[in-house]
Amino acid sequence: MTKIAPELPIEVDVETGIWTTDALPMLYVPRHFFINNHIAVEEALGAEKYAEILYHAGYKSAWHWCEKEAELHGLEGVTVFEHYMTRLSQRGWGRFITEAIDLEAGTARVRLEHSAFVYQLGKVDRKIEYMFTGWFAGAMDQILAARGSDLRTVAEQTQSGAEKGCEVGYFEVKPRFDAQQQG
Repeated sequence: MTKIAPELPIEVDVETGIWTTDALPMLYVPRHFFINNHIAVEEALGAEKYAEILYHAGYKSAWHWCEKEAELHGLEGVTVFEHYMTRLSQRGWGRFITEAIDLEAGTARVRLEHSAFVYQLGKVDRKIEYMFTGWFAGAMDQILAARGSDLRTVAEQTQSGAEKGCEVGYFEVKPRFDAQQQG
């Protein structure tokens, strides 16, 4: 089902969160434009290096966004994470569903349906939504810090809808154990 905002040339599919303008799927720019640029940078830097850069940038951005939204709306805990997943789902990246979240343990499992990357690139038999991983750890860590917890997390993509035999993507958030956290 598509909702139309007559005052704006934007249509939002309530079910998938996909935005369209002039019949093109949009991420505030045409989806193909963003993803072609994404792939060009990946090819220039290598997927591993690009994923590392995006992880840190996404982590920082998610932390900031969750902090500001929690303050603005008076949200805390799991509600902040769910609000973040809802907003991401409304922006055309795909539909993000929190399957499990445990703030005490610092864990979460997020399912991704209707991935913009899969829609554009198809079945390429590799994990292609690594751009999102830092977002989940950044969101979780902001929530943990707001609760006074020193626990910090890392996130990884464990499955992609772009892989053969897979229809959806999965991301896991788990505690990060390193010298900084242990000390």
